[in-house]
Amino acid sequence: MSKKKQKSMEELLEEALVPEEEQPYIVPKNWVWTRTGIIHEIVTGATPSKKNNEYYGGNFPFVKPGDLDQEDSVIVASEYLTDKGKEVSRIIPKHSTLVCCIGSIGKTGFNLVECTTNQQINSLIPNKKVIYPKYTYYFSLSSTYQNLLLKSSSSTTVSIINKSKMSKLPFALPPLNEQKRIAEKIERLFAKIDEAKQLIEEVKESFELRRAAILDKAIKGELVSHSPLDESADNLLKYIEEQKHHLVKQKKSKKEKPLPSVEQNELLYKIPENWCWVRLGEVIELISGRDVSAKECNNEGVGVPYIMGASNIVDDSLIIERWIEKPSVVGKKGDVLLSVKGTVGKTIIQEVEEAHLSRQIMGLRPIQGVHNGYLKIFIQTYVQVLKEKSKGVIPGISRKDVLLAPFPLPPYNEQKRIAEKVDILLSKLETEKEMVLEVEQKLNSLKQSILNKAFRGELGTNDPTDEHAIELLKEVLKYK
Repeated sequence: MSKKKQKSMEELLEEALVPEEEQPYIVPKNWVWTRTGIIHEIVTGATPSKKNNEYYGGNFPFVKPGDLDQEDSVIVASEYLTDKGKEVSRIIPKHSTLVCCIGSIGKTGFNLVECTTNQQINSLIPNKKVIYPKYTYYFSLSSTYQNLLLKSSSSTTVSIINKSKMSKLPFALPPLNEQKRIAEKIERLFAKIDEAKQLIEEVKESFELRRAAILDKAIKGELVSHSPLDESADNLLKYIEEQKHHLVKQKKSKKEKPLPSVEQNELLYKIPENWCWVRLGEVIELISGRDVSAKECNNEGVGVPYIMGASNIVDDSLIIERWIEKPSVVGKKGDVLLSVKGTVGKTIIQEVEEAHLSRQIMGLRPIQGVHNGYLKIFIQTYVQVLKEKSKGVIPGISRKDVLLAPFPLPPYNEQKRIAEKVDILLSKLETEKEMVLEVEQKLNSLKQSILNKAFRGELGTNDPTDEHAIELLKEVLKYK
């Protein structure tokens, strides 16, 4: 049997170099485009048999796609293997680049400890004679490489890129010293961006605190000045009680027990002298919803909107997806809607004339003399108390807890002033928040801009006197 003819260096280089027409872009003269698999060992992970309990519960990291959220510092794992589990696994040395190749294609991490991975991850183990490990990580994050990964993935229900396809992807190879300079420059720039992003996170957290402070001051009578022209809330309460009495007379079939007075030990905080404490049930009509079958609904806009749950309340807007022709539980324009099942505590003032409410929603209809904007503010502050009273596996707010809530009642004109002031302050807060989010988005874009420049030799790190990267390739190909 004749021996297989050994390829010459010229032939090996021809196979290792990416033809000009396949190169994503032009790189500096002393760089080359090669294939990922030429300068890396690519290892696809595997999951040790779950039937063998002896494999799991040890100290050896078993990395999965979710663990890649640690980005350039993959140290801990969501699951660990024993020594026996490690023995049947594919070991990934530290300082490798871990790339998700099934599902979340391109999600990338850099491990600082020896580990193994499941089959959703391909690990790029760099040949350290020719590749600076952190260079591989950053190049894998670049939009160019991410797009190559996506284009090469199989278009099935779940996107997949196998080891063979990944090994053929173009990879920009600079001289070794240049790789190190690029990685170090990126790290310095990214560190500054991350510092800025940390400040933004602190500012974002302050928005919630500021929002809570505005609402808190509103219901304590500390947000707007009190007018001597405002009638005492006691007079308003008498008027409300007359309305309530009239409402009950209209509903002769529904006998409701009078609600107990608010006890001294239930008072949540001090309120102004011309305010008074009442039960929430004294100043609202509470509408409990009813679920309907899918057969009764349509998505053609026929009938009235069907408010199914918290998912219909997004950023103080009602998202309508279904309608019902024959509503039985109707929320009316101006009602305060409160999600009371599952995701509890979302509130909104109903803007549409009528809507059918599901069991996941309660409608709080204020009696004349109670401003719906002020009522919404109170509910937003009292939601946490209602959540704490919630019982059962699925969070829920009971009708009784809503009706018995101690409610601080100001004179009507003051309620209106409070609601208007809160709207103004929260609107300003939202504008500030949008500006901060815009800055955050620009910082994220800046990272990709830095990566794009880095791998084109435009980051100010390139030294044309460095030995040509072709020599690195030759070093690798000697052993092929």
